[in-house]
Amino acid sequence: MYTLSEIWIYPVKSLGGIRVPAARVLGKGLEFDRRWMLVDSEGQFLTQRTLPLLSQFHVSKVEGGFRVSYQGEAIDFPTQAKGGEPFRATVWDDDVTVREVEAELNAWFSRHLGQPTRLVAFEESAPRPVDPAYAKHEENVSLADGYPLLIVGEAALHGLNSKLGSPVPMNRFRPNLVFRGGQPHDEDQWREFRVGANRFRGVKPCSRCVMITIDQQTGQVGKEPLATLSTYRKRDNKIYFGQNVLAIDQLTIKEGDEITF
Repeated sequence: MYTLSEIWIYPVKSLGGIRVPAARVLGKGLEFDRRWMLVDSEGQFLTQRTLPLLSQFHVSKVEGGFRVSYQGEAIDFPTQAKGGEPFRATVWDDDVTVREVEAELNAWFSRHLGQPTRLVAFEESAPRPVDPAYAKHEENVSLADGYPLLIVGEAALHGLNSKLGSPVPMNRFRPNLVFRGGQPHDEDQWREFRVGANRFRGVKPCSRCVMITIDQQTGQVGKEPLATLSTYRKRDNKIYFGQNVLAIDQLTIKEGDEITF
C-alpha cells in the first residue's frame, strides 16, 4: 500500500515551502504553488542556484495571502495582485507574462538581497506550455522549473540517507507530494495513478542540480547529496531523484489519501 504522507507548496519560486494538510489540484499544479517569483531588473528569475540566501526566506500562510520572514522581519502579500501592468519575464528558456505585486514588496526584497528585485505574480490563465515531448493534452505549468508537480517516496530518501555520512531531510528535494510505502524509487515506474480520487500521470524522472546541495536551514552549500546520488542514480550524464507529474483531474487531495493504480 502507498499512502500520501506530505503535501507541500512553494508559493514563491526558490523560497521556503509550506506543508499543507490538503490542497486543490489545478491545471498548473497545486493551488498557490509557484505562482510568484522574484526577478531582477532585467526580468530574469532569481534562484537559489545562484543566490543560496533565498533559502533563508521562509513563507507561511496568513489570512488573504502569505507572509515572508527573514532575519526577524516579515512582510505580507496578497493572493491577488493589485493590478500592476503586465510585463514579460524569463524563467529558464520561457518568456512569461507576469504582474508586479506591490512596490513596497520590491523595496523590502531589494534591501535584503542587496540588488534591485521585484516580486511578480503569474496568473492562472497565463500560458506556459509543458515541454511538448512530454505533454499529453497541451498542459501548462506554473513557475516551477518544468512540470506542474514532483512526487518523491520516503523510501527513496531513506535509501539515500543510508549511504550518507550525515542524513538530509526531504526539503532538499522540494517535492509537492511525498508518499509512504514500497521500495526506493518505485515512483520512477509510475505512469497513471490516483491520489484519493484524483488521477495523475508520471512523465519522467526528475533530473537534479546543485540546488539539492543547499542546506535549507542554514543556506550553506556542500557537495552532498549530489555526490552520493551520482554513484547510483546517474544516467545519460544526469542525476535523477523523484518523478515529474502532470495532473489529469482537478480535485482536492489530502494527507493520508491512498495511492492506487
